[in-house]
Amino acid sequence: MASLNQLSPPSTGTDSGTANHRSLRREVGLIGLMWASVGSIIGSGWLFSAKNAAMVAGPAALISWGIGAIAIALLAFVHAELGGLFPVAGGTARYPHYAFGGLAGMSFGWFSWLQAATVAPIEVFAMINYATHWSFAEGLQRPDETLTTSGLIVAVFLMALFVAVNFLGVKVLARTNSITTWFKIAVPLATIFVLAITNFHPGNFTDHGFAPFGIKGVLTAISTSGIIFALLGFEQALQISGESKNPKRDIPRAVIGSVSIGTLIYVLLQVVFIAAIPAASLAGGWAGLDFEGISRPFAGLAMTVGLGWLAYVLYVDAIVSPGGAGLIYTTSTSRISYGLSKNGYAPQAFEKVDKNGVPYFGLIMSFVTGVICFLPFPSWHELVGFITSASVLMYAGAPLAFGALRRRLPNRERSYRLPGGAIVSPVSFVVASLIIYWSGWETLYRLGFAILIGYLLLGGYALYAIRKGLPNAPRLDWRAAQWLPAYLVGLGVISWQGTFGGQGNIPMWWDMVVVAVFAFAIYFWAIRVALPADVIEQNIEDVEVVDAGGH
Repeated sequence: MASLNQLSPPSTGTDSGTANHRSLRREVGLIGLMWASVGSIIGSGWLFSAKNAAMVAGPAALISWGIGAIAIALLAFVHAELGGLFPVAGGTARYPHYAFGGLAGMSFGWFSWLQAATVAPIEVFAMINYATHWSFAEGLQRPDETLTTSGLIVAVFLMALFVAVNFLGVKVLARTNSITTWFKIAVPLATIFVLAITNFHPGNFTDHGFAPFGIKGVLTAISTSGIIFALLGFEQALQISGESKNPKRDIPRAVIGSVSIGTLIYVLLQVVFIAAIPAASLAGGWAGLDFEGISRPFAGLAMTVGLGWLAYVLYVDAIVSPGGAGLIYTTSTSRISYGLSKNGYAPQAFEKVDKNGVPYFGLIMSFVTGVICFLPFPSWHELVGFITSASVLMYAGAPLAFGALRRRLPNRERSYRLPGGAIVSPVSFVVASLIIYWSGWETLYRLGFAILIGYLLLGGYALYAIRKGLPNAPRLDWRAAQWLPAYLVGLGVISWQGTFGGQGNIPMWWDMVVVAVFAFAIYFWAIRVALPADVIEQNIEDVEVVDAGGH
C-alpha cells in the first residue's frame, strides 16, 4: 500500500478500454498552501472584528484576542499532525471518519461543509458593505445593512465569480490567491504602522475602564464579535492537501505559519484601533462608541482622524480581502463535498472532476448554498456567530481523532509529532467546547436545526446507499460514535440552562466548569470506544485507494 505522497500524479486522460477518469492534481507548493490559509484568515474579519470586540469588551478585547489565539493555536497544532499524517482532500471532514467510522465521519463532515459553504456569503456581505461608500453602490444595502433587491443581484454575481475562477483549476487558483494575499497582508500592516505613528492615545486603554463589561464581556467577544471567526482559516491548507506537491513536509508548516501570521496582525490591529479613537467618539463609553462611518470601522476611523488617503486604500482592500477569502472558501467547499462523497456520505456526483481536475458539481452546489444564505441571514453580523459555532464544532472532531489515532496507531509514521499531544489534545477539545458555549443559546439552537438538516440529507443518502448496496456505501459504526449524540445534546442543554443567552440556572463560572468537566468526559469516552486499529487501517486504506483513482 503506497502512502499518498508516494503516489504518482493522477491521470487526467483515459485508459484504453476504460471509462474516462480524472482526479485531483498535486500541483500546490508550500507557499500556495500557506497563502491559502493566510488568505482565508485575513478576510472580512479584520475589517469589522476590532470594532465589534471593543464595543463588547472594551480595551480588554486584547485579552479576548489572546484567549482566542491560544484556542486556535492548540487546534492548529493538533491539525498540523493530522494534516501531515493524512494529506487528503477535505481533510477536516475525514479525520473523525478514520477513528470513529461512518456516523462520526458523516457528522463532522457536515459540520465542516456547513462552515465552509457559508463563509463565502459572509465575505460577499463585507464587500458590499464597504462598497456602498461609493455613490454607484449606495442602493445595495438598507440602513440596517440588509441587502436590497439590487444588492442581492450583485451578491449572486459575486458568488458566481468565485465559482468561475475556481473552474480554472487549482494551479491558477493558488497563483491568484498568492497575489491577492500579498496585498491583503500589506494593507493591514500599513494601517497598523500609520495609525500607530499618527494617532496613538494611550489613555484610551484606561480612561473608560480597561474591562468595563467584566469577564463576561471578554468571553462573549471571543465568539460573537468575530474574533474566532477572524482567526479561522488555517484549515484551508488541509482542505486542499490532496493537491499538495509535498504534503507531509509542507502541511504542518503551512498550518502553524498561517496561524502565527494571522494572530500577530489581528492583535496589532486591535491595539491601534483602540488607541486611535478620538476622545469625542468615546463620550458614551465603549458600548456607545460612535464616529462617522462606524459601519465600515477602519475606513471610517481613518476619515475621522484625517487620513483620507488611507481610507481610500482601505475601501479598495475591502473588496480584495473578503474577495480572496470568499474565493478560497468556495474551493474548500467543493473539496469537502468531494471528501464526503469519497467516504460514501454524499452522491458520487460530487467526485466528478473536469479536465482541470476541478470537482465541478461541488462548486455548483457551493454556489447554490451561498445564494440561499443571503435569504435567512441578511447581514454580516448575523452570520458570524452562527459560523463561528459551526466552525469550532467542526474543529472539535480533530482532537478526538488525534487522541484515538495516537492510542490505536502509536507507531504510524508522522512527519510532525506534536510535543505533549496527550495533554494538548483533550485541552483543545475542552477549549473548543467552551467557545461553542460562549456563542450563546440563540446561536446554538439555530445551529441545532442546521445539524438536523444535515442528518436528514447525509444520513438519508447513507442509508439509501447501504440499502442499495452502492460501491461507496459507508459503514456507520454506531458503537464507535455512541458519545456523539450525548455531546451534541448535552452541550445544547448546558447552553440552554447557562448564563450566555440561556435561562441562567447555572451560575456564571460554574457553567464553564460544567462545560469543561462534560467535555473531558466526552473526550475520554470517545477515545475508549474508538474503532480497533485494524478497522482504522482499513478506513485509511480505503480512502487512499479512492484518492489514488481506484473504486
